Amino acid sequence: MAIENALYYGDNLHILRDYIPDESIDLIYLDPPFNSKATYNVLFKEPSGIPSKAQILAFEDTWHWTEEAERTFQEIVDIAPARVIEMMGAFRQFVGLNDVMAYLTMMCIRLIELKRVLKDSGSIYLHCDPTASHYLKLLLDAVFGKKNFRNEIIWWYETGGIPKKDFARKHDIIFRYSKSNNYFFDPKKVQEKRSEEVLRRIATGIPGATRSTGQYRHPSDVWKIPAINAMAKERLSYPTQKPEVLLEKIIKASSKENDIVLDPFCGCGTTTAVAQKLKRIWIGIDITHLAINLIKWRLSDMFGLKAKKHYKVIGEPEDFAGATELASQNRYQFQWWALSLIHARPYGDKKKGADTGIDGYLYFKDDPKAAHKRAIVQVKSGHVSARDIRDLGHVIDREQSEIGIFITLENPSRDMKKEVAAKGFYRSLTWNKDFSRLQILTIEELLSGKEPDVPHPIPVHKEAEKAETDKHLELDF
Repeated sequence: MAIENALYYGDNLHILRDYIPDESIDLIYLDPPFNSKATYNVLFKEPSGIPSKAQILAFEDTWHWTEEAERTFQEIVDIAPARVIEMMGAFRQFVGLNDVMAYLTMMCIRLIELKRVLKDSGSIYLHCDPTASHYLKLLLDAVFGKKNFRNEIIWWYETGGIPKKDFARKHDIIFRYSKSNNYFFDPKKVQEKRSEEVLRRIATGIPGATRSTGQYRHPSDVWKIPAINAMAKERLSYPTQKPEVLLEKIIKASSKENDIVLDPFCGCGTTTAVAQKLKRIWIGIDITHLAINLIKWRLSDMFGLKAKKHYKVIGEPEDFAGATELASQNRYQFQWWALSLIHARPYGDKKKGADTGIDGYLYFKDDPKAAHKRAIVQVKSGHVSARDIRDLGHVIDREQSEIGIFITLENPSRDMKKEVAAKGFYRSLTWNKDFSRLQILTIEELLSGKEPDVPHPIPVHKEAEKAETDKHLELDF
């Protein structure tokens, strides 16, 4: 089975089992969520640059001990090597049947699959914070073998808060394991620049200076790389986004051009973007259409890549039947996917709070000298009627919005079209054109390329920087 650049929507356990062959991957990087009692959101910024007060639930990183977790534990007992079963049994006895145990169970079954797909010469980098690292180190020892532990990498950064009664937390941990002793590693690609003080000592022969010469030295397991701050050009407002330089170092050190790099929790797609820049084949997996859509935008902005021609997207509806199936499985994922078809910003956490009648916003610019305006978007996956159109009309009046867009799986009835006509038009003096205040778009029309009729739309995501040519990593120590 030939492997090509690909984005997969879905549970990475099922994707790994259904699509990724044995020993086909050269490098794995994963930054899985952990049970930190936090809810992560994709933060959509308003066109003015201010973070939106409406935040979209991307994933809730709390895993609970449920019947599914118990079934997964039993599956581990059935299929895993003895040392993994013994480790999981010890965890169960010590940790108890709680959220942490559920997390370790879900990670264990995935690590078993990741080991299966990794080549004998491959490496895996697991990124975590200190709240989970002690558990994951033992789990990695059990799955990959203690002898295949290569490094505990410290990613050191200077951002973050300052607690009153603790030392400030300024690092993450990245565990590096190989599958065998035949692993690929190229330290010359990631040599670290010596500090000016060390170079001065070498030049002047001061006692204590190293005998080796040159501006660069063998890479260490402590990486001083700035975290992405609020003003960083590469920042995409994704809460768990990692710096591209961090992934560059990992990919350069443990893979070659045309090798295959896998990220099973790909989030905003830093791994896929860096792998593309470094001429690797990449595979990204994520469980939300929000992430998949963001990655598609990022690849387009950075490289001009379009799906189908340069990579495939698996699990995303391609026709009416696929859209209907997604709607029946998860209406929130369907809603986010439908909004992505018109490049609209999702609105609100659909698991909490009252229904506002707003599923998304499509911002547009009418007068270049005036502030942006917005169209309110509703998405319906079930039966629709003229009443739904009247309700949308009330919403745009209430919100003082110029245009309302109604996305539906069903074709509009004659009465629905009458309600659209009755709402009239929004007159754009700049464009000297009338735009229907209410517009109905079917999923079939959107899949065929039809777009909302609005003045100049504003992109949903912050534009990612164009990819630069490869350059040497210069990390000061």
